[in-house]
Amino acid sequence: MDEPSILLTNDDGIESAGLRALYDTLTDVGDVTVVAPAEDQSAVGRSLSHEVTVHEHDLGHAIEGTPADCTVAGLGSLVPDADIVVAGCNQGANLGAYVLGRSGTVSAAVEATFFDVPAISVSMYIPVRDDGAFESTQVDPDSYAEAARATEYLVERAPETGVFEDADYLNVNAPVAEWGPAEMAVTFPSEVYQMTATREEDGVHLHDRIWERMADGTIPDPEGSDRRAVVDGKVSVSPLTAPHTTEHHEELDALAETYDPGA
Repeated sequence: MDEPSILLTNDDGIESAGLRALYDTLTDVGDVTVVAPAEDQSAVGRSLSHEVTVHEHDLGHAIEGTPADCTVAGLGSLVPDADIVVAGCNQGANLGAYVLGRSGTVSAAVEATFFDVPAISVSMYIPVRDDGAFESTQVDPDSYAEAARATEYLVERAPETGVFEDADYLNVNAPVAEWGPAEMAVTFPSEVYQMTATREEDGVHLHDRIWERMADGTIPDPEGSDRRAVVDGKVSVSPLTAPHTTEHHEELDALAETYDPGA
């Protein structure tokens, strides 16, 4: 079997250590082309531009745009024959259902699914107590080793097993390598929501309490959830479908039937 063509992107920027860690590992199993933001584009979700500037880079292409821009530019033009998209490795975890739509890393993977290309988003949990503290934390490049090992395994084996016939993309979160070898667990995004808002003199302070609870090991998340797996030192793999899912609701049918357009 020929080596897969891998489009590698992220939201931390093309010079990030996490992206380099995946690049160095994935070149052992495929032909890797990087199409990544020129600068940090964390937490921009699926924001999309109408036009982006492309700069040639030693690893591929640096895009003056968002992670979603990178996926569209990559699959639509720069690497149209890509067999799989990998987004990451993000410095900081992307855990929980409420986080998925905010994450540029996850959004790059989601965008790929609309091209019918399988994708994997990859993030590494950094034990911090405050929102966003991981962004300024100095991370040893070797810390990404566990995330890179899991990604290589999934890229090499998941497509041929039929995993992507049911899942559009995989959201992977790994602990830092310093925690030691980590087993892999199939998970679901936690529904636990810990955001608070506190009124202050000049505004409102928004705070996600889950980070301090993770650092303390006191999370309320159930067994089988992505956050529980990572806190327990496992590599979390959540098989997900691209938004948005829909279900039949008889109550909504009734509302639509009684709607009077002339009222």
